[in-house]
Amino acid sequence: MSFSWRRPFKCETADESNERPDMLMPHAQEELSDGNLKYTLEKGGNDSCPAYQEVSGAPVERESPLGYAVGSATIIFLNISKMIGTGIYSAPSGVLKGTGSVGLSLIYWALGFFTSIASFSVYLEYAAYFPNRSGSDVVYLEQAYPRPRWLLPTAYAFHAVALSFGSGNAIVLADYVFRIGNYAPSPWEVKGVAIAGYTAALFCVMFHTRFSYWLSNGIGVLKVMTLVFISITGFVILWGFAPRVSNPHANFVDPFGGRPTPYGLTSALYRVIFAYGGFENAFNVVNEIKNPVKQLRRNGFLSLILISALYLCANIAYFAAVPKEDLRQAKQIAASLFFTNVFGTSNAVRGFNFLIILSSFGNIIAVMLGQSRLIRECGRQGVLPFPRVWASTRPFGTPLGPFLIKYGLNMLMILALPAGDTFNFITDLQIYPSALFYLLLAAGIYVVRYRRRRLGLPRAEFRAWDPIIIFNILANLYIFIMPWYPPEGGPFAGVVSFWYATHVVVGIGILVCCGIYYYLWVSLVPKLRGYRIRQVVIDVDDGAAQTHQLVKVPVEELVEWDAAHDAVGRTLGDRGGPRDGAPGCKDASILP
Repeated sequence: MSFSWRRPFKCETADESNERPDMLMPHAQEELSDGNLKYTLEKGGNDSCPAYQEVSGAPVERESPLGYAVGSATIIFLNISKMIGTGIYSAPSGVLKGTGSVGLSLIYWALGFFTSIASFSVYLEYAAYFPNRSGSDVVYLEQAYPRPRWLLPTAYAFHAVALSFGSGNAIVLADYVFRIGNYAPSPWEVKGVAIAGYTAALFCVMFHTRFSYWLSNGIGVLKVMTLVFISITGFVILWGFAPRVSNPHANFVDPFGGRPTPYGLTSALYRVIFAYGGFENAFNVVNEIKNPVKQLRRNGFLSLILISALYLCANIAYFAAVPKEDLRQAKQIAASLFFTNVFGTSNAVRGFNFLIILSSFGNIIAVMLGQSRLIRECGRQGVLPFPRVWASTRPFGTPLGPFLIKYGLNMLMILALPAGDTFNFITDLQIYPSALFYLLLAAGIYVVRYRRRRLGLPRAEFRAWDPIIIFNILANLYIFIMPWYPPEGGPFAGVVSFWYATHVVVGIGILVCCGIYYYLWVSLVPKLRGYRIRQVVIDVDDGAAQTHQLVKVPVEELVEWDAAHDAVGRTLGDRGGPRDGAPGCKDASILP
């Protein structure tokens, strides 16, 4: 994989000016066509190169309404704060149980680095193609698969909104709160503390963007320090300087003694991927980063290297301090077993548990920051109802609409699911449909490259190696297919108390619902009612933000409407200043 030792494509950037994007790239055309696909040259305010994007994508905001507060440290800690959540403290027991041995468990944690760096390379190449759009997945899917128009944005928007959960981390946070007091809570007590923790996180991010980044960075530093402490303690134990641990090398005597099963290996891989989830978080805020490709390439890679090393060292520390049979049965409290075995039941253990609570809390904040931008971008594409709500940053200069919908859905998940199954079920449900989208993203790189060659566009500032992309495709194929394989012991012997493949059926059901919704909304209902759907660019917050709104245009008015608007949806002659709505047209972002 190339992290840029070759000379990248250079472009001339503008100062803070109103220059047209085609003036920044001599000889560049403002619009290009390839069959029924049309591309416009757009320039954001984040010092990125002008870039072509297919016109069905959300309009590029020349100045980010969320500001440009994301620097090197914030990129690193946005990723780290999302990666270091509950996964490294909770997943080791599930990974050990799934792989069957200490040695294979450690190999799986190392494999997590390679799968993550492969996906990171795919994201970085997309960011090089579209450096002035936040929202990562939804933007890249929209641009890789622009036809059928709005299909992939609709499917991903449905997925992003319906599965934008942080409730698993909130549940684990609540578990550790009760662990501090050595108290066995009831399920509803766990739910209550989880709701309180998530509510506190909402109030930390909804009022001020720059403060929320500062808070995320500060908690991220504490997270790294906690893992560094665990790692150092593990090596101290292995050297024999921990009197409470009688035989620190016991788990390493026969490291591959154990028999894994196909279901167990898949379940273990799910948990490792969940623990590494977050390496892509900074790609959600690309339009808030000055010179984004260079910054993401350097700082994103650094965050992955650091976390991978800490994950491996932390797992070695767990195995040095905790008998593997105890670790297998630990469920969500692996780190607490480590602290108890090393330090006893002293106040120090309570303090370490508090650090894990803080880590979970920071993860919730990092997820909310990243996914709020992703959901905002889904809304700006026009495929969600009420596009103004998603695009607006009033009254606090933050994406309040995405924050609130995410909060409401997480409250529903916390209250609806049994407390003991919430973490495992949500982990699996998030990963399974995502595997399909990640598969499409990896394959879509070749689609984008092909179309750019047809358009005569230069190579991007970053280009991933083909073996990396192929590895990414194969890994996601495995994750998408293998969950159907049943566990030993029958269909109810999985990691949850109900049917083992419930998350698979629910995930597929969500995707099917997306397809049905899309067909009704875009094809069947318009034909029956005599209209067609068009997109129009509208101003939000007095022009501070822009969004697409999908409108219904009667068939008899189509010729006149198309003659009055360009392909993006702006009124002709008004490229620099989108109008507020389209006269005579009704909102088509929801079914009539």
